[in-house]
Amino acid sequence: MEETKIYIIGAGLSGLVSALELEKAGYSPIILEASDRIGGRVKTDVLKGFRMDHGFQVLLTAYPETQKYLDYSALNLKLFSPGAVIFGENESYIISDPLRNPLKIVSMAFSKVGTFLDKVKMFSLTQDLKKKSEAEIFASESKPTLQYLQEYGFSPQIIENFFLPFFRGIFLEPHLNTSSRMFEFVFKMFSIGHAAIPAKGMGEIPEMLRKQLSKTQIFFDSPVDEVKGTEIYLKDGSSLEADKVIIATQPDKVMPQLQGQFAEPQRVTNLYFSTQKSFIARPMIGLIPGTKGLINNIVYMSDVSSEYSSEGRALLSVTVLDHDYSGDELVKKVQAELERISRVKAEYFHHEKTYEIGYALPKLEDLKYEIPPTEAKIVDNVYLAGDFLLNGSINASMTSGRIAAQAVIGSLMPVH
Repeated sequence: MEETKIYIIGAGLSGLVSALELEKAGYSPIILEASDRIGGRVKTDVLKGFRMDHGFQVLLTAYPETQKYLDYSALNLKLFSPGAVIFGENESYIISDPLRNPLKIVSMAFSKVGTFLDKVKMFSLTQDLKKKSEAEIFASESKPTLQYLQEYGFSPQIIENFFLPFFRGIFLEPHLNTSSRMFEFVFKMFSIGHAAIPAKGMGEIPEMLRKQLSKTQIFFDSPVDEVKGTEIYLKDGSSLEADKVIIATQPDKVMPQLQGQFAEPQRVTNLYFSTQKSFIARPMIGLIPGTKGLINNIVYMSDVSSEYSSEGRALLSVTVLDHDYSGDELVKKVQAELERISRVKAEYFHHEKTYEIGYALPKLEDLKYEIPPTEAKIVDNVYLAGDFLLNGSINASMTSGRIAAQAVIGSLMPVH
């Protein structure tokens, strides 16, 4: 068993979970990682005294899969306050707990965002989804989320002021064309758990997975050029022969026959600014309704976890979905919008870093919660892992890694 050569391509969440499950079964896999670090899309840079995640990401504590693999206490999770700060044209206001306990929302504040009937509908939806299992949610009829919200009876007011900006920032697409299955899943996760970040950044999640590995070798700066059966060709010209291969990265990048089989992924731009202090002053997301501006949502990460800044300044994360501006031009446009939103002069927003993330989420038509291990096999002895197999989430990344490992383990079991 120990001599079985199992190679995993990619040290993101899927690859790390695959390795973890293979170790539990007694194997010693080898991970080939193209970059110089683990994490894939879940990374945190420490720059200029700030912790900067690659894109605004959160951990939803109700995710079933993360509860299996992560020690929330050891991650020292910092929770977001449920709700949002809505930055309207002429004023800003807070809605508290709209997903977790809609009936406790102060009517006055809620009336600016939606109607009393919206509050009842929100409560009804929360209760409905708590009764549905995750598998039932992903087996239900799929329709665009915007259509789903309209048919459920939510008013244009709450769709425009809350649902659109909130879920744009999650789905990373402007029109909420994402499947209602994903909406129901995420809505349920928010309503029964919390949005959180590890105190020292989202990069702590893959680090925790790696610390659980004891028999896995990870080779960094080892980009794979192509996988042909169980032959792995690296970009440096060398090759490796495997017994089993798990591709835990974009498979079309290493298997030419799969090119054109996947839709262009969702992109996002994440900008970080520092200011003397936070103008939100609470661990809560800020939403900007409408489509006139560039900014979709803002969060002072240092309001959520003080460890995101060691410089005594506040660190602001800004999410922009679609734009056609160059680096400096984009920064100036965003600073101007921040001035309008906050009434703080643009020059007080000191630009720290911009992340142009070309692959933020997979773009999927048929969303699934889980697949049988047999469906992880792409060709003999080669298996796929990644959220593109299921749905775009940390939960799905880990699920797919587990399933790929189960498929490999099952294929190595003696047949009686």
